[in-house]
Amino acid sequence: MYARLVATRELGRTGIHVSPIGLGTMQFSGTGLISAFFRPLPQSQVDVIVKTAVDGGINWFDTAEAYGRGKSERRLSSGLENAGIKPGDATVATKWASLLRTAKSIERTIGDREVALDPFTVDLHQIHTGYGSLSPVRTEIQAMARLVEACDIRSVGVSNFSARQMEIAHETLTARGIPLATNQVQINLVHRKIETNGVLETARRLGVTLIAYSPLASGLLTGRFHDDRSLVAELPRARRLMTGMTDKRLDRTAPLIDGMREIAAAHDASISQIALAWLITYYGDTVVAIPGASKPHHAKEAAGAMKIALTKQETQRLADLSAAVTS
Repeated sequence: MYARLVATRELGRTGIHVSPIGLGTMQFSGTGLISAFFRPLPQSQVDVIVKTAVDGGINWFDTAEAYGRGKSERRLSSGLENAGIKPGDATVATKWASLLRTAKSIERTIGDREVALDPFTVDLHQIHTGYGSLSPVRTEIQAMARLVEACDIRSVGVSNFSARQMEIAHETLTARGIPLATNQVQINLVHRKIETNGVLETARRLGVTLIAYSPLASGLLTGRFHDDRSLVAELPRARRLMTGMTDKRLDRTAPLIDGMREIAAAHDASISQIALAWLITYYGDTVVAIPGASKPHHAKEAAGAMKIALTKQETQRLADLSAAVTS
């Protein structure tokens, strides 16, 4: 079913192997807070996006309870079934919504996750944030560990955790013979804080995979807004504010985009594909990425990025250009 052209990567030390690029599915919900950032998608379009991703070699998908209160999970499940994917043939990651909740809800809500994703299993269950919960990290991780031991989930991950919180999660799980699989954090060519806040070093030392969300910086790294600044006005207001898509930022990142454009031309690729290829090359097997897709061609481009072999010189050039604008 899947294209078998790209070597997979293990999520931490779990034995779960995924393509270097997966598909983020926040856009699939289209309701609640998410609707302020992304326009709703009909299920028919979700189906085509998922099928396109699968056909391109993407074998895993990231969703969350918070994305439309399970709507993204349900739409993903339907999309996978409609693409002819059977349980066990795709890896599914979801997240427990931790904000203003206690760890008790982790075990209370796992049944809801299973129903929403049916017939697919929860291969990776993540704590959505390292802040805002009403329980300590250790208590949350203990609850996740019990789900593994009960065979409700296959592995445990976290999201937006600091280096110290990763250490705590790792220590708590290791005591029960369970590895910490992943930490999902923002990483892209204009956001490289993992290199200075200890997260990258800790991940490598502990054998934890980093899942890069917002790998295209909410569209900034596609180059389309640099080419036509009038497109910025067409974005939902909340997304414009979140991304800081201002003339000043577009001017500041223009040299990076120009360099990406040159490298893209050499590989017969798009600028966004170069951004993704850099991510999964520069950090080695430690990092995998989950771009979103609101159109089928977004999924096709994401999958195609896995086949781009950047040279060492190209990879370093992008890192150098990025250093001038990164945060």
